[in-house]
Amino acid sequence: MGSIQQIIFMVLSVIALASALGVVLSKNPVTSVLCLIVTFFAIAGHYVMMNAQFLAVVHIIVYAGAIMVLFLYVLMLMNLNAELEPQKRNWLKYAGAISGGALLVVLVAALRDASMPAMSTANNDIGLVHNLGMVLFRQYVVPFEVSSILFLSAMIGAVVIGRKED
Repeated sequence: MGSIQQIIFMVLSVIALASALGVVLSKNPVTSVLCLIVTFFAIAGHYVMMNAQFLAVVHIIVYAGAIMVLFLYVLMLMNLNAELEPQKRNWLKYAGAISGGALLVVLVAALRDASMPAMSTANNDIGLVHNLGMVLFRQYVVPFEVSSILFLSAMIGAVVIGRKED
């Protein structure tokens, strides 16, 4: 059973990495968004493998369903034209590559000694909906409500900004 899980993990990881590279390297923004959707599905597969089914479903609904549709909608409305877009300077590309590499080094250093309690076989019900709800509404009820107020204010702000002037 362990070898099947390793094969599935490797396949999902290769799909996630390849589609993430497609997001970064694609010249077409619509192709980048579609590759990002594939990346989100591969990450949701990893969540299922860690027995976090609720997180996987919410990840697909929120990111692949809502946010990526919004990205595609905005890209279609923007009517991007390559000849109208200003060319980036070379030093900006190098600065982006250096800062991305520095971020990668920091992430690798931070994750080097990290432990993965979800990957242990001691507690198999760690990501189930019942346990998540109990922790969320007992220990973290105040941050949960504050984040809902923050999302409400962001939605109101988006409506105000997007409103056309008469």
